[in-house]
Amino acid sequence: MTDLTDGVLHTLFRSEQGGHEQVMLCQDRASGLKAVIAIHSTALGPALGGTRFYPYASEDEAVADALNLARGMSYKNALAGLDHGGGKAVIIGDPEQIKSEELLLAYGRFVASLGGRYVTACDVGTYVEDMDVVARTCEWTTGRSPEHGGAGDSSVLTAFGVFQGMRASAQHLWGDPSLRDRTVGIAGVGKVGHHLVDHLMEEGAQVVITDVREESVRRIIDRHPQVAAVADTDALIRTEGLDIYAPCALGGALNDDSVPVLTASVVCGAANNQLAHPGVEKDLADRGILYAPDYVVNAGGVIQVADELHGFDFERCRAKAAKIFDTTLSIFARAKEDGIPPAAAADRIAEHRMAEARRR
Repeated sequence: MTDLTDGVLHTLFRSEQGGHEQVMLCQDRASGLKAVIAIHSTALGPALGGTRFYPYASEDEAVADALNLARGMSYKNALAGLDHGGGKAVIIGDPEQIKSEELLLAYGRFVASLGGRYVTACDVGTYVEDMDVVARTCEWTTGRSPEHGGAGDSSVLTAFGVFQGMRASAQHLWGDPSLRDRTVGIAGVGKVGHHLVDHLMEEGAQVVITDVREESVRRIIDRHPQVAAVADTDALIRTEGLDIYAPCALGGALNDDSVPVLTASVVCGAANNQLAHPGVEKDLADRGILYAPDYVVNAGGVIQVADELHGFDFERCRAKAAKIFDTTLSIFARAKEDGIPPAAAADRIAEHRMAEARRR
């Protein structure tokens, strides 16, 4: 890989958003693997986070994404009550073009070389069957299939946790956790989003969707003909009568362009790193839009993969994921008490837990 730019090094070593413990650049020429493994913190235990497989425009962009995602995992795991720190890996390239058994085995060897400081799982572009391959060269792999000793698809509990975050948002804002007759717009109905649609339809909500993949939209409409679809995310966020907006694709959905035209009263979705920059949450607050921090409400998946390390039990995990409702409410209460946005309140709670662990 090429040398990192000064901007990325600043993020790693000097900025307030940095403080990462370790970053590993991985390359295997035979398989074409180029990957970045970032460990933000092991204060609470081994770093845990998924592997993103994505065609980044540059290696610097890949490193920056790994750093941001790893930091987010530290906070997510802390707020989920897990004994894990935060880490993340990214593999550079189009998974539909370069993913191979040889590449995944090489990636597993790199993760294994960290000796358990980082535990990997699925993320965008990687799936249960991929983790089964990675596990052949790395024992610190979760998100595997039940046939290979794993828990299977973690998107089921991720969606359940986001649904609990929506219910908590409704309780806080409208005094009732029911989402019946509320209109929810979901941007991205892939791995997590399609499960979220199922929860909402069962609850009696009105659902509007969009996705860059036409086949993903068709799958939802075939299953739930009463669901409405719009052309793109811009049309979705401008939809009149929208109560909740759920970004469930890639990060940066809340930015200087989208927030001013957003019609929803609540933002609660599964995507990681939804705030394009730190000032966006204040913009949301100024518009009276309640933001449920993404790394709080989308923790159902990491709760599942963490449990896999100790002998997976779905009902135990579902009970833990259901507590996202209470955690989200407590964050809203802390934000109101301290006069700060919800994400700042969530950060304070997570940072306190990590600081206590470091002192111990």
